[in-house]
Amino acid sequence: MSQEEPKLKKVVEAADGLSLGISIVVAVLLGVAIGYGLRKLFGYEWLFWLGVFWGIGAAILNVYKAYKKQKKVLDELANDPKYARRKYDASDEDEF
Repeated sequence: MSQEEPKLKKVVEAADGLSLGISIVVAVLLGVAIGYGLRKLFGYEWLFWLGVFWGIGAAILNVYKAYKKQKKVLDELANDPKYARRKYDASDEDEF
């Protein structure tokens, strides 16, 4: 069971990375739809643009959250002894 866990984790992380592009598009489209609905409901043109800016802001927030998550994963890898650089002393090197 423990052997399958890393495979599943990689699949979930890959799907999370793919979902970033979809979430950007969905955030902008929802903002446009909300802006359009508010404009039709109240009749003010600027409400449409407010919705567009909300959608763009949500998309930027999604990118920022994905960046923070990736940075956390990479920082964990940097602290992993498996990937740490090995320092050699002069006594470890062979002399010619």
